[in-house]
Amino acid sequence: MSSAASLLARYPIISDQMRPDELRDVLLALERQLAKGERGAVVEFGCYSGTTSLFIRRLIDQYGLGNEFHVYDSFEGLPAKTKADYSVAGEQFKAGELAASKKQFLMNFTKTHLAPPVMHKGWFSDLTPADIPPGICFAFLDGDYYESIRDSFCLITPQLAPHAIIVVDDYQNEALPGAARAADEWCRVHRWRIQAMHSLALITPNT
Repeated sequence: MSSAASLLARYPIISDQMRPDELRDVLLALERQLAKGERGAVVEFGCYSGTTSLFIRRLIDQYGLGNEFHVYDSFEGLPAKTKADYSVAGEQFKAGELAASKKQFLMNFTKTHLAPPVMHKGWFSDLTPADIPPGICFAFLDGDYYESIRDSFCLITPQLAPHAIIVVDDYQNEALPGAARAADEWCRVHRWRIQAMHSLALITPNT
């Protein structure tokens, strides 16, 4: 059994925003990097209450390579939609939905006795290059909307390690079409491979 699978069998998922199969895919992609000894930074854009963050921390700790872990979130819920995000299936997603406070996020780490990641509070469009660590080996982008995913890509691109792996949530979610649009656009420009897995996209260098 992989370390990722072992963690999923041992610990509960604390919210319904990530299915077990999706979380497993995220962790297995990260484990591919850690198992190779990649020591680069791990980043998560859109962390909500820490559902995925807790498991990422556990997996990083289990391998003990000293990878920096950074998370980014407005902690104010969803931003306003743009035309790129319109979908009849996604009418339930409105500005301010899915809000979780920074305090709640940190409390979930305290309760599980895990060291919190480096936290960056703000809309992704307001972040600067100084907020992004160098040598990113793994990025999980969970911004839901087109502009949030696009802005995440813009921020991480200059700092991606040569063999980085990127996972984008909601890639095959018809309720959130902007995520796929932003991921596809970035891959066309940068010529990275994109592979759908459940509702996610696995993005790797085309080398």
